[in-house]
Amino acid sequence: MDEEPSIDELTGTGDCNDALQTLYHYLDGELTPERRTAIQRHLNQCAPCLHAFDFEAELKVVIARSCRDQVPAALRRRVAEVIEQASKSRSDHV
Repeated sequence: MDEEPSIDELTGTGDCNDALQTLYHYLDGELTPERRTAIQRHLNQCAPCLHAFDFEAELKVVIARSCRDQVPAALRRRVAEVIEQASKSRSDHV
């Protein structure tokens, strides 16, 4: 039975920097199961990459929480007005 490819084989260099660049796709769920498995294997064996993963995962959670804040109604109206004015201005020039 063949082993699944390692992150080193998938990235082509064996470099942690490549693994960390792929990590963002891992966090976003954009990888094939094989690539996810390879990254997980790398994280299990590489403490610095695991630390970076933990940091990025927590950062993603904090950003997601912050994006749930309600925008004040006055600001929403102002943004809508600016968009409408820009749209009218554009259609007048076409």
